[in-house]
Amino acid sequence: MKTRHSPFLSALLLLPLLALSSADPTTIIFNTVARVNFAFDIYSLPIQQLPLTPNQQLQLTDGHSVNYNGHFISNASAIQLPTHSPPLHLVYITERNGSPTVYYDAVYTSTTTCKTRSALENTRIQVPLLPTHTHQVSMKDRPSVTPDGQYLLYVSTHEDPGVPRASWAAVYSTHLLSGLTQRLTPYGLTDFSPALSPSGLWTAVASYGPHGWAGELEEFTTDIYVFHTRDGTHRVKLVDDAGWPSWADDRTLYFHRRAHDQWWSIYRAILPSEAPFSTDSVLIERVTPPGLHAFTPATSPGNNKFMAVATRRAGSTFRHIELFDLVNNEFKELTRLVSPTSHHYNPFISPDSSRVGYHKCRGESNAQLLLENVQSPVPGLSLFRFAGEFPSFSPSADRIAYTAVPGVYVVNPDGSNLRKVSDAMAFSTAWDPVRAGVIYTAIGESFGSESSQVDIVSIDVDEGNSVKKLSFDGSNNAFPSASPDGKWIVFRSGRSGYKNLYIMDAVGGERKELRRLTEGPWNDTMCNWSPDGEWIVFASNRHAPGTASYELFLIHPNGSGLRKLMKSGSGGRVNHPHFSPDGKSVVFASDYAGISAEPISNPDTALPYGEVFSIRLDGSDFKRLTHSSFEDGTPAWSPKYIPSLNVEKPKGGPYCSFQDCYFLNITLNTTGAAVSKSRCAL
Repeated sequence: MKTRHSPFLSALLLLPLLALSSADPTTIIFNTVARVNFAFDIYSLPIQQLPLTPNQQLQLTDGHSVNYNGHFISNASAIQLPTHSPPLHLVYITERNGSPTVYYDAVYTSTTTCKTRSALENTRIQVPLLPTHTHQVSMKDRPSVTPDGQYLLYVSTHEDPGVPRASWAAVYSTHLLSGLTQRLTPYGLTDFSPALSPSGLWTAVASYGPHGWAGELEEFTTDIYVFHTRDGTHRVKLVDDAGWPSWADDRTLYFHRRAHDQWWSIYRAILPSEAPFSTDSVLIERVTPPGLHAFTPATSPGNNKFMAVATRRAGSTFRHIELFDLVNNEFKELTRLVSPTSHHYNPFISPDSSRVGYHKCRGESNAQLLLENVQSPVPGLSLFRFAGEFPSFSPSADRIAYTAVPGVYVVNPDGSNLRKVSDAMAFSTAWDPVRAGVIYTAIGESFGSESSQVDIVSIDVDEGNSVKKLSFDGSNNAFPSASPDGKWIVFRSGRSGYKNLYIMDAVGGERKELRRLTEGPWNDTMCNWSPDGEWIVFASNRHAPGTASYELFLIHPNGSGLRKLMKSGSGGRVNHPHFSPDGKSVVFASDYAGISAEPISNPDTALPYGEVFSIRLDGSDFKRLTHSSFEDGTPAWSPKYIPSLNVEKPKGGPYCSFQDCYFLNITLNTTGAAVSKSRCAL
C-alpha cells in the first residue's frame, strides 16, 4: 500500500468531513495511568569519558510535552540542513501536538561546557517528519532513518485490522522528500520495534502472527523476522520467542527474551554469510549472565565490542542503562552514577559509538497538565487526557470530580478551585443531576471480591463536604450512577455472592428503598444511566462467568429490554461505559486494539493495553478515539464542549512518581535464581 502525504491535500480532505458534521461539538475526558508523571525527555552520556559526573548527562530534547524512543542517525540528506550541521542528529517520538509523531532534531554539543545548545546561534533545528492528519490519528513509535538518509522507518497504528484484540501496530516506510509511504508489514500480522541493519538492506522486527494476542500482560510472545527494507519482501522468521532486535552488522543480531532461569537476558543471533536465512541456519547464543535483568539492547553499526542495555538489578527498584563489554563479558554502569533514583529507558548508541542515548523523566521542570488536549479523529469532538482517575462532570460542566490515591477531589475545568473533599480511599465518581454539589463515590478497596468492604456515599461539596452513607451491607457496593431526575441510583453490589446491579433511593439510600435489577452467577458492573432515563449501560462477563472477559449490555431501569451493545471478542475486555449528552452513543475503554508496543519497553502502567472507543446505541459508528502504548481508561462525556486547549494543573508534583514494570520485581531462591515476582503498589 502506498499513499502520498500532502499537508495541503489533507486540509482539503478535511473540508467534507467538517461539512458533514452536523452534531453539536462535544468533549470526552479520560485518564492514562501515570502518564501525567512521565514527562520524558531524551538524554545522552559519553561512553568513554569515565568517571561520569551528573553534568555530563545532556538533555537533547526541548522539554516540551513527552519525548521518547530516540535514535541517532548518521545521514539526514533528505532533511535540508545548513552547510554547517551540528554533530548529533536525532529522530524521536514526541506527543507535543496531541498525538505521538516523529520529530527530527539537530543538536550541537559543547564539550567544553558539558551543556547542549541549539545550532544556528541558539536556534534549534527541529523538523516534524510526518504531517499531522486529523483523520489519520495514530500512535507512532521506534523511528529510524536509512543509512542513505532518504527513508524514515517507524511503527504506526492508523490501520484497523478488523479483528478484535489484534494490534494495529505495523511498520511503515516514508520517503522524506516525496512523502510517499509504504506499509512493510503484511496485512494480518503485527510488527513492533523495527531495527535497520547497518547497510539498510534488512529490517528486523518483533512480530506476532494472525493468531493475535491472547491477553498476555508481561511475557508478550513475539518472534523476530527480517525482510528487505526497500519493500518488505523476502520476509523470513529468524528467532522464536524473542523481541527488541538490534544489529551490530548485517550478520549479527542481538535481542532479548526471558531465560529459563527467569532472568531477562540478551542473546545473539549469528546469521549465515548469505541469504536465504531461516531459524535452522541461525546460531543463537546467550550473552548476558543470570543475576540481573538485561533487556532492550542497543548496538552501534560495525561495533561488536560493546552494547548498551537497560537493566534491573536484584535489590534495585530502578531501571538503569549500562554498557556490556562483549569481549570481557562484564557490565559498566552508566546512569546509576549520574541519576541513581530515576528510571531510564530504551538505550541507543551514536553511529561513532561515542555516546549513548535514552529517555527518562525530566523531573520538576515539568509543567504538569490537568487537561491535556489529545488529537481527535472525529470532527467536533475534543479529547482530553485528565490528570485524575474516574473523572466525571457536574451537570453544568463547571466542575470535575475525580479520585486519587487516596482521596476525592473537585476542580474547575480551567484548573481553578481545586479542593480535596474526602480523604477516604475511593473509586468512581458521579454527580447528582438535580441537587447541585452532590457527588457519589464508592469508599473502600478497588478490585476486591464480592465480600470486600466497599460502600456508596454521597458528598455535598457545597455544604462542608458533608458525607452521607447510602449502602450499608459492605458487600462491594460501587459504581453509582444517578437517574436524570435525581431520584434513584443504580450501582453494583456483591451482596448475593455475585456482583449484580441494584437500584436504590438517591437520598435515603438502600434503607429507604432497594430493588434488584439483574441476577445471575456472573459480574454486572460499571453501570451508567442514560440522560433520557431510558437505558442503563453496564459491563458484564455473563457471556463467560468467572473470567476477566467483559462486554457491554443495555437494560431498561425496569429490568426489560436486555441486549448486548458491544462484544469483546477473543475473551477481551470492554469496560467503563458512559453515555453521550444526547444519549445516542456510549464511550468506553477496551483492549479491542490489543497491544501497541512491547510491554517491557514502557513503565508500569498497570496494564499494557487500553484505548478509548465509542459506539452508537444501535451498534453502528464504532470508532477508536485514542492511540497509545499506555493504558487509557475511565472515559467520561462532558455535558458541554471544551475547546482544544491544554490546562495546567494548579499544583505541581509529585514528579516522576511511577513504577517500573512490576514483572521485573525479583525474588531470589538460595541459589540466586529469580523464582517469583510481586506486583508494585500503585
